Amino acid sequence: MNKHLTGVASALFLLAGVGIAAAQSTVVIQPEQETVIREYVQKQPLASIEVPGIELNIGTKLPETVELHTLDVPDVNYRYVVIDGRTVLVDPDSREIVHIIN
Repeated sequence: MNKHLTGVASALFLLAGVGIAAAQSTVVIQPEQETVIREYVQKQPLASIEVPGIELNIGTKLPETVELHTLDVPDVNYRYVVIDGRTVLVDPDSREIVHIIN
């Protein structure tokens, strides 16, 4: 009985670890893509906004009141906004910050 419980507990820990790893998927913006994004943002300037109470970190969810703008860059399916002078890429479905360009 004890061996059975140990096996079940091990399986649960393994599954929990896989779930955490999947939840922390990393968005990789290649240097070439970041260059194209910078150029696009310079050509389509937005006024920088402030979002009180929000820390600019990967994974931070932006409120619905923040308007996200289309990023017309090949192979990049994110929206952007300029917050505190920094270009922030956002997943339009979850509204989570996925990349910050200084």
